Amino acid sequence: MTESTARPQRLTRKGQATRERIVQAATDLIAAHGVAGTSTEDVRKAAGVSGSQLYHYFDSKQALIRAVITRQADAAPIPGQPMMGLLDSFDALRAWADAAIERQEQNGGRGECTLGSLAAELSADEESREDLNQGFLRWQALLYDGLRAMRDRGDLRADADLDELALVLLTALQGGTLLGQTMRNTRPVRASMNAALAYIRSFTPVP
Repeated sequence: MTESTARPQRLTRKGQATRERIVQAATDLIAAHGVAGTSTEDVRKAAGVSGSQLYHYFDSKQALIRAVITRQADAAPIPGQPMMGLLDSFDALRAWADAAIERQEQNGGRGECTLGSLAAELSADEESREDLNQGFLRWQALLYDGLRAMRDRGDLRADADLDELALVLLTALQGGTLLGQTMRNTRPVRASMNAALAYIRSFTPVP
């Protein structure tokens, strides 16, 4: 793909709404058909805009995909759930893991347009890979902040490697979700999240 980005522009309220409608349509179509199975013409029709309107906001499919990546990086790691900055206790981490499992149960293990699913398709493209990487680093930082609060409070040992623990949690979510989508059941994400939480608990200070 050639390098391309959405044109920087100051949008009116109506223009922002139109742009958001286009990005939402692209997100929904990618969830159903993947990046490769979604064309700009599909997005145009789903968003109910003209070709000139679509080109006004995004001069290529790559620019549109970058907008979707940015949108999903700003969204909660588990759709419909709070951002991870609130995950600062064992109870909160357990609720977060349960929400991931419940999400897969609700959608029958089908795929969604998340950073994980986008990465599965786009990681070979260097421009997209860097955008995805920045999104994952943001999520890891949010997890790190919650774990740091737990360590500061004495819930985790002082020698706990918070970078590693945050990565363990993020990897458990992404890997378990992706395998669950392939197997069409929740066993992988349940196993991975349970194992990750057990590992976190192993750093509980000994009385």
